[in-house]
Amino acid sequence: MNAMTATIPFESNDAWTPPKGVVGMTCLIIAESAIFTIFVVAYLFYLGKSLSGPTPRQVLELPILNTICLLSSSATITLALRSLRNGHTRRFSYWWLATIALGAYFLFGTGHEWHRLIYQKGLTIQTNLFGTTFYSLVGLHASHVLVGLVALLIVMAFALVGSVKREHAERTHVLALYWHFVDTVWVVVFTVVYVIGR
Repeated sequence: MNAMTATIPFESNDAWTPPKGVVGMTCLIIAESAIFTIFVVAYLFYLGKSLSGPTPRQVLELPILNTICLLSSSATITLALRSLRNGHTRRFSYWWLATIALGAYFLFGTGHEWHRLIYQKGLTIQTNLFGTTFYSLVGLHASHVLVGLVALLIVMAFALVGSVKREHAERTHVLALYWHFVDTVWVVVFTVVYVIGR
């Protein structure tokens, strides 16, 4: 061994690595973002190309309350996670339940909007290009909210029987990342469909 090799420092394996759940959820979010990008681009590409009505301006109303509820749910899930990290499991349950309620109201509002569009305005997925792209994009988002709600309800069931503890905060954080993603996507969908598209 010469002097050169003797001075090479030993590489430690103590380097920080992100939790596997966070890495997995990040990969899922990247893949889902690509899918949403395709649907958004398709919506924008076909915007205004319908040969027959109704048009977005004629039938769409701004879903303000729905948007407030969904975006507020990002705040409540953050407060829930903070409560769990501080060991306040009861407070965690309250904030978690509030998140579920806000998300459920958003889905209810989406269903109510679709009912109005279909039965009062005559806009179905087969009516024209606008109907096809609208229901595809908004429906894709709603399906992600539904999946998130199911996951939130499963955690809530565990919380009710006292199985969610402080040491589960990082696992809960992974689900919160998904929920924040769903909320962020809604900002894009809202802007594209209800602001630019009208």
